[in-house]
Amino acid sequence: MVVVDAGLSVAGTRLKSPITLASGTCGYGLELAEYEDLTRLGAIFSKGLTYEPREGNAPWRGAEVPSGMINRIGLQNVGVKAFVSEKLPPLARLGVPVIANVAGATVDEYVAIATHLDGAPGLAGIELNVSCPNVDCGGIEFGTDAGTLCALVERVRARTRLPLWVKLTPHAPIAEMARAAEAGGADGLCAINTMPAMAVKPVLREGRLVPEIIRGGLSGPALRPVALRCVYEARQATRLPVIGIGGIATLEDVLAFLAVGASAVQIGTASFIEPGIGTRLDGELRAWLQASGYARLDEVLPEVGS
Repeated sequence: MVVVDAGLSVAGTRLKSPITLASGTCGYGLELAEYEDLTRLGAIFSKGLTYEPREGNAPWRGAEVPSGMINRIGLQNVGVKAFVSEKLPPLARLGVPVIANVAGATVDEYVAIATHLDGAPGLAGIELNVSCPNVDCGGIEFGTDAGTLCALVERVRARTRLPLWVKLTPHAPIAEMARAAEAGGADGLCAINTMPAMAVKPVLREGRLVPEIIRGGLSGPALRPVALRCVYEARQATRLPVIGIGGIATLEDVLAFLAVGASAVQIGTASFIEPGIGTRLDGELRAWLQASGYARLDEVLPEVGS
C-alpha cells in the first residue's frame, strides 16, 4: 500500500495538501468546521480584512447566474484588530496555515494592516487583495497598474516578515501584473479574483420595462477557463508559485490547475453548494495519486516553465 504525501512547501509555508479555502467564501474559517475536517486542508485564507470594521454593501448583495454567481458583499469584516484578538487564536489551534486576506482604500491602510498582522501568533502569511471589484475605493485599482502594484507590494514588504501573496485580477494583463508583484517583493501569487459582471432582473415599472441591476464579481465555473489561462500566464511570466482560484469543484478541476503550473488551489463558490468540498477533494486527490502509483504529489507536478 502506497502511503501518499500530498503536501508541499509553497513560498516558505508547508501545506499538508494543495486544497485550500478561498477568502470570502469560508468566513474566517471556523464557520465551516461543522462540515470540513479543517485539519486536512492545506491552508485557510481569511475573509478580506480592512483596518477598521466594515459593514459592506447594502442588499441585495448576491445573485445566482448561469454557471456561477455574482457577489457585491463589499468586504464586510470585523477589522484587523478583532481578527487578531478574536478570530485568529482558535484558528491557530487547528495547526493549519492561516493566511490573512487584506484590502485597503489607500497604500497607508494596506501598510497599517500588514504592520498590525506582522508577528501575530498563528498567522502564516498575508494575501494582498488588489483585485476586489466590489468596493468604491481601493481594491481593484491597485491591481490594474503595474507601477502602482509594484510600489504597494514594496511598501507592504518593508513592514512584514510574513510570506506575502498577491491576489491578481483578470481585469488586467496578468503577466505584467505578475512581474510587477514579483519586482515588489511578493513571495507568491493567487490567481484570480472575481471578474466584474452584472445581473439583471427585468421588471415593469409605470408601464415600462426597466432593469433591476446588481453589479459585482463573477465567480464559479464560468470563471474557470479564464482562471486557467491566467494561472498559466502568471507561472510562465515569473518564478513565483501560483495558487489557482476559479470555479474549482471536481478532482479534474484541481488536476487541470496543477497541470498549468499552480502549486495549490483555493476552493470558493463551490463551498456554498457543498460546504465539505475541501475534505472531499483532498481525499480524491490522495486516492488518485495512490491509484496512479505515486507516493508524493510533487512527483507529478510539472517542471518550472514547462
